[in-house]
Formats: sequence, structure tokens, C-alpha cells
Amino acid sequence: MYPRSYWLRRIRQAWQRRSVIWLKGVRRVGKTVLAQSLPDIEYFDCELPRVRRNMAEPEAFLRALRGQAIVLDEIHRLDNPAELLKIAADHFPDTHVLATGSSSLSASARFGDTLTGRKEEIWLTPMVLADLADFGSADLDRRLLRGGLPSFFLAGELPERDFQEWMDGYWSKDILELFRLRERHAFLRFVELMLLNSGGMFEATRYARPCEVSRTTIANYLQVMESTFVAHVIRPYAERRRSEIVSAPKVYAFDTGFVAYFRGWQSLRPEDRGALWEHLVLNELQAHLPAGARVAYWRSKHGNEVDFVVLRRGQPPAAIECKWSHDRFESRNLRVFRAHYPEGENYLVAHDVDRPIQRTYSGHAVTVTGLSDLVEQLAGQDASRGVGLGA
Repeated sequence: MYPRSYWLRRIRQAWQRRSVIWLKGVRRVGKTVLAQSLPDIEYFDCELPRVRRNMAEPEAFLRALRGQAIVLDEIHRLDNPAELLKIAADHFPDTHVLATGSSSLSASARFGDTLTGRKEEIWLTPMVLADLADFGSADLDRRLLRGGLPSFFLAGELPERDFQEWMDGYWSKDILELFRLRERHAFLRFVELMLLNSGGMFEATRYARPCEVSRTTIANYLQVMESTFVAHVIRPYAERRRSEIVSAPKVYAFDTGFVAYFRGWQSLRPEDRGALWEHLVLNELQAHLPAGARVAYWRSKHGNEVDFVVLRRGQPPAAIECKWSHDRFESRNLRVFRAHYPEGENYLVAHDVDRPIQRTYSGHAVTVTGLSDLVEQLAGQDASRGVGLGA
């Protein structure tokens, strides 16, 4: 069992603010192993019938564990999980509860709004750079090609069969049970197409015909994928609406390994690394940005585009351009963006930069940085020191 120090620290900090934590993330991202690695924990697997029977009387169950730290793994298997968590938050605040699940709370009618203001949420993303350090690896190609599910990353050989088995489990355990969808072929076909086109602009009509469903159904499928953290919908940033894309989102797959698998990549070419690097940057931002911050992108109607725009309360938009190698950067898109929005930080994030340096492109100051330093500057926290990813 590898100590995932960044995530363990996040859980400890969250318990200082609330007694109930919802640990969310896709299946096999490591929620169970992370929960079991917490010290002095009482672990309960809610998939087991005997465990569910013990929780039939939530108050009695929690009273017996008063003052302890407990894990309720896969809590959505309970008939009324919201009731147990509400009782824990309101009546047993000295009991620390970590509940896990593979979808957002809003995705299940079993939760409703009863936990609003009663919990902390932690989104366990696929592996971040800090995890690579904990796993004793600085192999960025391995992380890009195999992805960030720990068992996939650590496997002796490229785990090609595991990717398809994951898809089968995603349908049967997450989609069929929580969302009651019936068109298995259409839904999984849409998931595969989204993985193939990951990072592109989304238009529902484009997917309706190959999936043999309506445009409305495609939009519903995307919402389901977003609720289960399999798709990340990145919306455009636009205040000068006449000259900007204002409604078309971009959709990114949750994991570089699945993008590589469905594109048929068994090794990486330089052009492949660039596309996956953008996904990894997004993953790191999602794992580290503070609550209230969000990630958008920017595109003009003339085709100028900035990869990511980070929006934080009370601060001007930070522009981020992603390049595998920093010497491949061309500043025209950033220059057009800053003609509209002159205030804000500019970043060029590349894998071959050891330490941040300031450069000027077309009159605009740009911080050229590696990914760890980018996250530290944007999130104000130590992300993954000691991972040697620079050139």
C-alpha cells in the first residue's frame, strides 16, 4: 500500500472543518485503498449485506462508534444513505465519517439536498504528480500512456484488457444501478466516441447519428458522464460576447490512459504527448484549485484559443497555455486574448521546465513553468515537490 500523502493531508484538513466527508471519484481511482490507509479507522463495506443490516438503525450504529473515525465505502448501496450521514453530521459531530462513491451526490435521488452545508467534498482525481512521488516514479510517459488509475499505472505490462473491463463495470455498477439507462450499446458507443474526441468542442448533433439516439438523449448521456466524473465539461469564458464563442463547451475525458487506449496508442509519439499533456494539466488543476475556482477555456470567433482560463474569486482571469516543450510556444492566441482582457497572469506550462522563469512575448509577461510550480502558484499550496520531470 502506497502512502498518498497529498490526499491523506486533504482528508485530515477537511475533518478539521466538518465531521462528514464525501470522497468522490471514478471507479478504481483508489478511494477504497486510500480510505483503508487512514490510521485508526473503522472500515465498513456497504456492498456487503451484513454491513447494510448493521446500519438499518443509523442512530444505534453511530452511537456504538461515537468519537471514532469511520469509513462508509460505496455508501450509495444503502437504502437511505442521506439519513445516516445527516444523523452523523447533526447528532454525532465527534464521529469523523468518510463516505465514498463513484458519482456526485446530486446524481442520486437517494441524497437530495439534505446534506447541503453538512459535509466537505474531496474529489479524488486520477493520479497527480504528488502520487508519482509517493509511488517512487518520475516516469511521465508511463503516467500519460497508462493513465492515473493506480492499478493500471502499477501493472507490469500495459493493462489493455483492464480498460475494457473497467467500461463493463462502469455500465453495470454505476450507470445501470444509479441512472436506470437501458440503451447499453448507445451509451457505451457515446463514451467511446467522447474518448476518441477528448479535448474537442462538443456538439450533440455530431454524436446522435452514430449512436442512433436523439440529440436530447446525447445531452443526457453527457450529463451522466459528468456526474460520474468520466467527462469534464469545460465551458467558454466570454464577457465580450460578440467576438467570442459563448455556448459551445469542450469535453475532456477523465484519464489519459483511456484516451490513449481508445485511440489505439501502445507507445507515444511527440504529437501524442502534447494532447495528453493538456489532459494532465487539467487533472492537476482540478485536484488542487481551491473551492470556488473554476476552469474555462477561451476561443474567439476567428479561431484564436487559449487552452485554459482559471477563474478565482476577486481575481482577473489567469490564462494558461499547455505545450509539451516550451520552445514550441507561439504567442498570437494569448496576445488576442489579452487585447480583450488585459488584466491577469499568463502561464506557459511545459514538461521540460525545471523552475519558473519570466519571459516577454509580444509585450506580455508570461511565466514559463513546470506543472508542479504552476499549481503551487495558482492554488497557493505545495503540490508535488521532488518529482523530477524537468529536462
